[in-house]
Amino acid sequence: MATRTDGPTRREQILKEAARLFAERGFHGVGVDEIGAAVGISGPGLYRHFAGKDAMLAELLVGISGQLLTGARRRVAEADGGPAGRNPEEVLDSLIEGHIDFALDDRPLITLHDRELDRLRDSDRKLVRQLQRQYVELWVEIVREVYPGLAEPTARSAVHSVFGLLNSTPHLGRPGSALPGRDAMATLLHRMARGAFSAAGKD
Repeated sequence: MATRTDGPTRREQILKEAARLFAERGFHGVGVDEIGAAVGISGPGLYRHFAGKDAMLAELLVGISGQLLTGARRRVAEADGGPAGRNPEEVLDSLIEGHIDFALDDRPLITLHDRELDRLRDSDRKLVRQLQRQYVELWVEIVREVYPGLAEPTARSAVHSVFGLLNSTPHLGRPGSALPGRDAMATLLHRMARGAFSAAGKD
């Protein structure tokens, strides 16, 4: 019996290269043949996996929104299942860590979201927005547990501000400039995110 390896599937390889190329050159600046060449197959061969570039873009943007929400829910559920009950401080730290992983490891998707979201068909764009709203509300709930005196609108504004901070990673540094290593950058981003929430909680 064949066993599944941990390596990416061909479909996952196509999506990764499509995200990179779309982010670098824009959705309309990349052809199907170029995406195929990046993964070692002919352009027409891509149509065995996707109906076209529009389908790739939709799967990338809907997919990452769903993954962020699923991951955040899992982190909260793991905390809820502990013997001592939920520690909101630890949950918030875990949520921040999860979003930092996304921000540092999936930078092309941040660029795609900023530049290409409006290219999705209405139904896909609405789904992305719905998933994002649920993700924000989960964060707002935890932030208000950590800072009980924080009004809901202020907590929501703080969450969006922290997302803006963390999602700025594609724009860090000039080409060729030295940046901290990944672990150092993750630590810095985490400290800045907690600082932003602490500042909001003191208002």
